[in-house]
Amino acid sequence: MTSETTAALRARVAELFPALQADLEALVRIPSVSAAAFDQAHVAASAAATEQLLRDAGLPDVQILSAPRPDGTPGAPAVVARRPAPEGAPTVLLYAHHDVQPPGDPATWDTAPFEPTQVGERLYGRGAADDKAGIVAHLGALRALGLPDGADLPVGVTVFLEGEEESGSPSFRTFLETHRDLLAADVIVVADSTNWSVGVPALTTSLRGLVDGVVELKVLEHAVHSGQFGGAVLDAVTLMSRLVATFHDEAGDVAIDGLVVASEPEVDYSEAAFRADSSLLDGVSLAGTGTVSGRLWAKPALSVIGMDVTSVAEASNTIAPSCTAKISLRLAPGQDPVAADAALAEHVAKHAPFGAQVTWRSGEQGKPFLAAGDTAAMRAARAAFAEAWGVEPVDIGVGGSIPFIADLLEVFPEAAILVTGVEDPDSRAHGANESVHLGELQKVVLAEALLLTKVGEGL
Repeated sequence: MTSETTAALRARVAELFPALQADLEALVRIPSVSAAAFDQAHVAASAAATEQLLRDAGLPDVQILSAPRPDGTPGAPAVVARRPAPEGAPTVLLYAHHDVQPPGDPATWDTAPFEPTQVGERLYGRGAADDKAGIVAHLGALRALGLPDGADLPVGVTVFLEGEEESGSPSFRTFLETHRDLLAADVIVVADSTNWSVGVPALTTSLRGLVDGVVELKVLEHAVHSGQFGGAVLDAVTLMSRLVATFHDEAGDVAIDGLVVASEPEVDYSEAAFRADSSLLDGVSLAGTGTVSGRLWAKPALSVIGMDVTSVAEASNTIAPSCTAKISLRLAPGQDPVAADAALAEHVAKHAPFGAQVTWRSGEQGKPFLAAGDTAAMRAARAAFAEAWGVEPVDIGVGGSIPFIADLLEVFPEAAILVTGVEDPDSRAHGANESVHLGELQKVVLAEALLLTKVGEGL
C-alpha cells in the first residue's frame, strides 16, 4: 500500500465522518437494552435500523436472523450482511453488537442516556462506545472502500451484528453452528475492546474469562425482634459480610484456592494513569500485588456486584433472616471456568460463618482468551493502526470478558481473530456518562479500511 493510497483513504474517511456520526447518534437514540426486564421491542428496532444502514451501504445480502437459547426461547435478533469475496480473495467477518447495557440511575448521568450529546470531542450516550461505535467503524470502513459499488473492496466481507452480547450471548454458540456457512471467514475482527489511550491504539491479545453466580445465606426461618434475640444470633447481613470478607486476603488478592494466575504482561499501566482512568478517590489504596497491568489482566478479580438486603428506608428493629449476594469472578487466561465455579462453590461452603446455611447457585460462565502468537493478521492490524494513528500500537490485555470469542475459536479454528478497540480508558462503558472520542473513532474507521486493504493484498 502506498502513502498516496493511505492519504486518499484518510481524506475519504474525513469526508464521510459527519454522516457516520449522525448514524451513530440515531442508533444511540434506540434504547436497545437486551436485559430481560426491558422492552425487547427496542432491540428489534435496533436490528431493523442496522439492517437498513447495511442495505443502504450496498451490501447485497442482508438478513435479520436468530437462534434458540439453551432454554428454548428465541434469541435476540442479529443482523448478518454479506458481500462475496473476489475470486481467490479472503473473507473477513466484522463483528459488533447493537444491544446495550441498562442505563442505570438517570440521576448519575450528566446528559440523558439515550439522547446523544456532543461535548467537546466526545459523544455521550448509552452505546455510544459499547458497541454502536463498533457498528459505525465497520460501516465507515466499507463506505471508505467504495461501497455501494465496492470498487475498492479487495476482500469478501460478512458483517455480524449481535443483539444480546450485553446479556451474556446465550444463543451465540447455537447461532454460529446454525449459520456456520454464512459466517465462515479467514479473518474475524471483533470491534468491542479498547485502545491504550487517546492517541495510542492497541490490539487486545488477552481477555479474562468470567464466572458469576448467587450466594444465599440463611440464619433464621423468619425475622425476629433485634432486642429480644440480638446478642445470641447475628443477622444474615453481618454474616454475609463476614463471608464476603473471606474472598480476599489482607493485600486485596483473591483468596480462593485453585484459581490460575497468568504470566505478568510486558506492558505496564502506571498507578497514576490507573487512578485517573478509574476515578479512584484520593487516599484509597490499590488492591492486590504485582504490577497494575498484571492485576488487571493476569490475575483473577472478584467483585460483589449486587446484594439483596432490607433497604434503610424500610428497616425495622428485626434481625434479617437471610441475605443474597451476586458474585462476579473474572478469570485469568488459562483458567477453566467450570473449575473456577467449583472452587467458588467450595469456598463459600467452607467459609460459612457461625454455621449459617449457605447455597451457591451458578450463573454465567465464559472462557478467557489468549491470542495465538504473532500471526500475519496481527501484523497487518498493527501496520494499519500505525498508519492511522501515526504512532506504533501496543499489545494489551483487558480485564473484561468477551466469552463468545472462545466459541468463535472452536467453531472456526482456522480463522485469525483480531480484537480491536473503539473505546478508550475514559469511555466508561457500562457506566454513567458513557462516551466515545470522535477523533479516535475516525481513526478506528481509517484503520479498519487500511486493514481490509492489507488483508486483500495478502497475509
